[in-house]
Amino acid sequence: MDLRTMTQSLVTLAEDNMAFFSSQGPGETARRLSGVFAGIREQALGLEPALGRLLSVAHLFDLDAETPANGYRSLVHTARCCLAHLLHKSRYVASNRRSIFFRTSHNLAELEAYLVALTQLRALAYYAQRLLATNRPGGLFFEGDEGLIAEFLREYVTLHKGCFYGRCLGFQFTPAIRPFLQTISIGLVSFGEHYKRNETGLGVTASSLFTSGRFAIDPELRGAEFERIIQNLDVHFWKAFWNITEIEVLSSLANMASATVRVSRLLSLPPEAFEMPLTADPKLTVTISPPLAHSGPGPVLVRLISYDLREGQDSEELSSLVKSEGPRSLELRPRPQQAPRSQSLVVHIHGGGFVAQTSKSHEPYLKSWAQELGVPIVSIDYSLAPEAPFPRALEECFYAYCWAVKHCALLGSTGERICLAGDSAGGNLCFTVSLRAAAYGVRVPDGIMAAYPATMLQSTASPSRLLSLMDPLLPLSVLTKCVSAYAGGETEDRSDSDQKALGMMGLVRRDTALLFRDLRLGASSWLHSFLDLSGHKSHTNSVPTAEPMRRSVSEAALAQPEGLLGTDSLKSLTLHDLSLKGSSDTSETPELSLSAETLGSSTPSNVNFLVGPEEAPEEAAKTQELSAKDRGCGARAAFPEGFHPRRSSQGCTWMPVCSSPIVKNPFMSPLLASDSMLQSLPPVHIVACALDPMLDDSVMFARRLRGLGKPVTLRVVEDLPHGFLSLAALCRETRHAAALCVERIRLVLTQPAAPSSPPL
Repeated sequence: MDLRTMTQSLVTLAEDNMAFFSSQGPGETARRLSGVFAGIREQALGLEPALGRLLSVAHLFDLDAETPANGYRSLVHTARCCLAHLLHKSRYVASNRRSIFFRTSHNLAELEAYLVALTQLRALAYYAQRLLATNRPGGLFFEGDEGLIAEFLREYVTLHKGCFYGRCLGFQFTPAIRPFLQTISIGLVSFGEHYKRNETGLGVTASSLFTSGRFAIDPELRGAEFERIIQNLDVHFWKAFWNITEIEVLSSLANMASATVRVSRLLSLPPEAFEMPLTADPKLTVTISPPLAHSGPGPVLVRLISYDLREGQDSEELSSLVKSEGPRSLELRPRPQQAPRSQSLVVHIHGGGFVAQTSKSHEPYLKSWAQELGVPIVSIDYSLAPEAPFPRALEECFYAYCWAVKHCALLGSTGERICLAGDSAGGNLCFTVSLRAAAYGVRVPDGIMAAYPATMLQSTASPSRLLSLMDPLLPLSVLTKCVSAYAGGETEDRSDSDQKALGMMGLVRRDTALLFRDLRLGASSWLHSFLDLSGHKSHTNSVPTAEPMRRSVSEAALAQPEGLLGTDSLKSLTLHDLSLKGSSDTSETPELSLSAETLGSSTPSNVNFLVGPEEAPEEAAKTQELSAKDRGCGARAAFPEGFHPRRSSQGCTWMPVCSSPIVKNPFMSPLLASDSMLQSLPPVHIVACALDPMLDDSVMFARRLRGLGKPVTLRVVEDLPHGFLSLAALCRETRHAAALCVERIRLVLTQPAAPSSPPL
């Protein structure tokens, strides 16, 4: 169904439902249902022309005719998904509204949530039109002076986001992945409640399990809490949350479901300089120095994974580098016969926003790669920001890459073909390591496979990055905090000094006590959340008064009066209840507003763990001084008269790296590298996601390489989120996308370097 036909069908159904519920009397619920369908009609009619304009020019930004993908197309597709859902729901209401089994409260809540989502998508469409008018022809990233970029971003981040993390969570993705996203969101908001009450991931995780009940049964509360977390918590929270997969228990469970390999060893490369031959003249060498930035020389950790035990992998020289991991180090088992060295080698660099995760988190799909490709894989565990900002990670990855090339015989390979592979932040490092190798004059890899890479780390806008407003895995404020940490803008967590003062045994005793306390309190909270379904919470507290407890964000939200999207006032209404509430009751309920925040009070909650940069309060104060219609010329220029999207009650997040010169370094943002630098890259294979906020990074990087005549391919998978490699075992779609990455690596390992092709 084309966009115009879909819009006309939705408008017709909305008018029919609006007329029906308007005739049902003066009841509150009937009025709200009539109002929500009036809102759907208004927003659909306003959105359709904007989407049509974007769709008419979207083809100008594709890599080529065979790769129809860019942020404009993704934004239109996302809006179509929302319209399609509202069309389906409107048809359902029209067919079942007279039934005594019609669940009024459930359908009303869902319609209101998707109406808010449609309103916000209309705002994004207008922002995309502004980008279209501002950027040069063919350019996807916002162009202009830094002040204009900062103003645009400040205006953009004030938009309300909570609706996309409640009932509408993941509506744009494949249905098979939505339950996983819901689990992640519930886990995140529960984890946020206990963050910094414990310092061990296991304690926080265990406590969170018992307090997640109310977030599972109340999508509006979950969305509001999710928005507060992404706007306010610092990079250390995200580092802790993303590193949950590093917990031994969870990583062991993940590895039980992955392929079994003969070799999985963590190696510690000593910080010793060595010589590498120059590709131009192998008789000459260049010295590869160990990493030095920020913390001085130190060992670099890498993980060797091989499906078969190959020659060299059990040598004494390699065994002397093995770093013990407890029982995991026993995965190397002797075999009567060794396989010969492979002709190929894969050097892998993991993702994680430069701030989190290690090769252990990515080991399950790396084992599958080792089995399918039949080659050894070396995954680099680089130091993470904010403790080790740029260029420490680049130095360590380059050092480990050169070491692997020089000592490939120890790794079970002859090194005839070498592929550099990485995802997200790891894809960025793959490009910059290759640029650095070319600058040193040493061997560059035979090809690069980058999955959903970040190639532009400057805080700027693009059509695909507008999707970060609704992305549960890559919100814009989180991206900014990660990039700021990598650029050196974040300071280290002050809690480290407290841990050092306690000592190891003190930490164990403290965390054990906190764990049992939180299990007790969590179990009580869990029981209350299911026993008190009516929403009337007791004023008595079972927590001993001698033990001070902070008030969480969600507890503050639960204590607030129920608003328009309350969950207890319409729990069991049916069609026969539509006219039971008189006009005197409805007069106290605010009208459905498309420009006001209704998910909670804008008064800051009594929360003491929201740590942000010193400049953040000043920036928020400046934003709060502006009224909804005078928030900068960005709003006046982007929106038509009379349209006001919902604004966040959390204020403006801090945008710390808009003008930082370091993010323009080509070894940090490879998209900004000169033509001569990009000419040195080997063939590049990019696998991107159509709904990824980083899609435009891939498209623009591929277009630059194509324009220089460099061999490059871009494959875009549909309906999957950023980070699908870590979800490879989740569903058929993620398995297919992961197989596509393996296919790209196999092209590098089996085919000779292709000659440069002229640009299309």
